[in-house]
Amino acid sequence: MTPRNDSAAAGAWWRDAVIYQVYVRSFADADGDGIGDLAGVRARLPHLAGLGVDALWFNPWYASPMADAGYDVADYRRIDPAFGTLAEAEALIAEAHELGMRIIVDIVPNHVSDAHAWFTEAVTAGPGSAARELFWFRAGRGADGELPPTDWKSEFGGPAWTRVTEPDGTPGEWYLHLFAREQPDLNWNNPKVREEHEDVLRFWFDRGADGVRIDSATMPAKDPALPDFNGVTRPRPHPFVDRDEVHEIYRAWRALADSYPEPRALIGEVWLDDPGRFANYLRPDEMHTAFNFDYLNCPWDGPALRTVIDGTLAAHAPVGAPATWVLSNHDVTRHVTRYGREETAMGRAPQRHGAPSDRALGTRRARAALLLNLALPGSCYVYQGEELGLWEVEDIPDADRQDPFFHRSGGADPGRDGCRVPLPWGGTRAPFGFSPEGAGQRPWLPQPAAWADFTVEAQEADPDSMLRLYRDALGLRRAEDALHGAEFGWLSDGGEAVLDFRRGDGFRCLVNVSGAPAALPDGARVLLSSGPLPADGTLPADTAVWLRG
Repeated sequence: MTPRNDSAAAGAWWRDAVIYQVYVRSFADADGDGIGDLAGVRARLPHLAGLGVDALWFNPWYASPMADAGYDVADYRRIDPAFGTLAEAEALIAEAHELGMRIIVDIVPNHVSDAHAWFTEAVTAGPGSAARELFWFRAGRGADGELPPTDWKSEFGGPAWTRVTEPDGTPGEWYLHLFAREQPDLNWNNPKVREEHEDVLRFWFDRGADGVRIDSATMPAKDPALPDFNGVTRPRPHPFVDRDEVHEIYRAWRALADSYPEPRALIGEVWLDDPGRFANYLRPDEMHTAFNFDYLNCPWDGPALRTVIDGTLAAHAPVGAPATWVLSNHDVTRHVTRYGREETAMGRAPQRHGAPSDRALGTRRARAALLLNLALPGSCYVYQGEELGLWEVEDIPDADRQDPFFHRSGGADPGRDGCRVPLPWGGTRAPFGFSPEGAGQRPWLPQPAAWADFTVEAQEADPDSMLRLYRDALGLRRAEDALHGAEFGWLSDGGEAVLDFRRGDGFRCLVNVSGAPAALPDGARVLLSSGPLPADGTLPADTAVWLRG
C-alpha cells in the first residue's frame, strides 16, 4: 500500500479513513460449506489491501443461532463455528495489521440472543430472580396476564413482547425484544450489564481490534416505567430511543477506549432526525464518528445532495467530529439499483422492490458517487461488492430467503437478502470462486448468472471496470494531501445541478447530477474522471471529475 502523506495516519486515523465493510457470511468461503468464513477472508486480505482501504469493519462474527444474521449474540468471546475460531480471528487481525489495515468489530448493546447463558438462566430462574433483572421481564396485562405489558412494537413487526412458560409449566411473564423475539433486550440499569460490556470491549481491544461499531446505538436505555405510546409519534423523551441516560454508557466506553496507548475508535449507528440530538453522540467524551444515514438515503439530485452535505457538515462542526459518507451497507438496497430508479430517496423501501431499474444509469451514477464520496471531508465506508458494481438481487426465490423482515411480514417486505448475496471472485458460473472448486454446498444465497462479467477476475483485466476505478480513486485519495483535513468550500451558488467544490487550494471536484453536459473549467488538469470525457471540454451527465487547479 502507498503510505499516507499525513501525520494523522498513525493518530486519529478514523477522521478520514476509508473503511471496508466485511459481511463474513457472503465474503469468501474457504471450506466449501456455502458460507463465508474467516479463512476465506484471510485468503482475500491482499485484495482488500490492494484496493487501498484503511480499515475493515466486520459484522458480528460471534457465536450465534443466526436468527438475525449474527445480531443475536450468544457469546462475544467465541467465534461462531460457521465462521471459524477465536485463534483465526486473532490471526486475521494480526495479518490485516501487517498489511496496513485496522480492524473494527461490531458490538450490539441493546440485546443478546435468547440462547445467551444469561437469558436461559433467567427463564429457568423464574419471576423475581436476579437473573431476570438483567432483562425486561414484566407481568402481562389483562385478567390473567394474557396481554403484553405495553403497546410497544418490534422493529421487525408485531408486538415487542413475548410470553415465557415458567418452570412449573404455567404461562408466565413477558420479556421485551425491540427486534426479533430471539433478541431479548438487556436492562442497562443493572450494573452487571454495564460491567459485562466493558469487559467485552477490553477482550477485543486487547486482541488488537482498533475500534467498535455500535449497533442500534440510540436504543439501550429504557424508561423504567415502561409507558405506553402509540408507536407512531416520537415523544420526547421517547421511552426507548435517544434517552439522555444512554450517553452515560458511551462516556464510560470512551474512557475505556482512550485508556489504550493508541486510543480505540467508537463508531455509532445513530438513526435520528434531529441534528442537535445526533451531535450529542459525537461530543468529545463520547463517540468518534456516527453513520450518516441522511446522505445514504438522499436521491441523486444536485440540490438535495448539497443540502444533505451542508447539513451533515453543520451538524458535526459544533462538536468537532468528522462526517461519514456511505452509499450502501448490509441493510439497504445496493445503490447501483437505487440510482437506476426514478425514486431513489430511501435505502430500503419494500414498496419499490422489483420496480424497473436502469442498471447502466445506476452504474454511471454509482461511479460518479464514488468520486463525490471520496472528495468530501471525513471518512468513507465501502460495502463489500460495491467495488465490483454489484446490484441488488431481487429475484431470490422465497424458499431461499432468510431475513426476519421477509418472514415476519409474511413476504410483504422482501428483506435484506438481496444485498447480502455472496461475492463473485472468478470463473464463469456459480459459485464464481466464492467457494472452492467442487464444493459440496451451493452458496447460502443464489448468485445471478450475469455476475460472470462482474467477478474480480474479469474486472482485473478491464481498465474501465468499476474495480479499477475504485483502486485508482482510493490510491489518489491516499496520496492527495488536500483530501486529508484540508478546507472544504463550494464554488457554485447551489442553484444548478452541478456540485462544484474545492479542498484546500489546488483540488477541485465537479459532479454533474443534471441530465445534460456541463462546461469544465478552463486550464484545469484532470486527475481522474468517473467516465469518459469528450474532447469538447464538457462534463457529461451523471459523471464526476477530480481536477488540479
